[in-house]
Amino acid sequence: MTNHEERWTIRRVLDWTKGYLAEKGIENARLETEWLLCAALGLDRVGLYVNFDKPLNQDELAECRGLVARRARHEPLQYILGSQEFRGLDFQVTPAVLIPRHDTEVVVEEALRRAPGARAVLDIGVGSGCIAVALAKQLPEARVWGVEQSPDALELAQRNAGKHGVEVTLFEGSLFEPFTDQRFDLIVSNPPYIPTADLETLQPEVRDFEPRQALDGGADGLQFYRLIIPAAPEHLNPGGWLVVEMGIGQAEAVLGLFEQAGFCECFTAKDPNGIERVAGGRHA
Repeated sequence: MTNHEERWTIRRVLDWTKGYLAEKGIENARLETEWLLCAALGLDRVGLYVNFDKPLNQDELAECRGLVARRARHEPLQYILGSQEFRGLDFQVTPAVLIPRHDTEVVVEEALRRAPGARAVLDIGVGSGCIAVALAKQLPEARVWGVEQSPDALELAQRNAGKHGVEVTLFEGSLFEPFTDQRFDLIVSNPPYIPTADLETLQPEVRDFEPRQALDGGADGLQFYRLIIPAAPEHLNPGGWLVVEMGIGQAEAVLGLFEQAGFCECFTAKDPNGIERVAGGRHA
């Protein structure tokens, strides 16, 4: 995509970019190209198609080149576009937070299934706010709190809560530190759970761009479960639930921690790919 070549129409830019990104190992190169061009040109996908033969000016080409270069370096599309959808809601995302995954929607689904009457909810490691905001939308009578160590993530979560018209009370801190004497009906968390040694094997979009502190779960990936699960009963009302996301192959170990901590009605739930992704239990 060079300056001196003539008549770079949207169709030509799209075709060239699709091939270029595919060569760089980007999956779904055609679809991602469409999203990048939409962002660069201020169009939706329908607008892109009806303007296929429109030549781009130098400013438009420069904008396209900038976004394409970022994606070719494997910067996640969500960071380039600045948003990601989660449970039908659009969340602003930046490199300060983990990109919301659809697998994490299972945490929200199971939390709502187990604790539909929850009135006090805590999200540990709130990140973008996707879990906390989604629960606040579905539990309008509940008060929702979130805790997060990253000030930049907290600021983003606050913006996402405001965007969706819900109130989430946010605290900077680690785990249960800000809630010494407080109890909840529902505690949820998507803690870091990648074993440290596995971080370098992750795809570059994750390894090189997403916040390491949101990924690194210690030597075996279970560091934060050993901190959260035994401490949770002190912060749950009788009958309250703890629901957490977990990594591939961690279900047995995480369930064992729930049982050791005295939880009852312990369960696991699978994500859309059939992987045991969520575990939980009820405080007796």
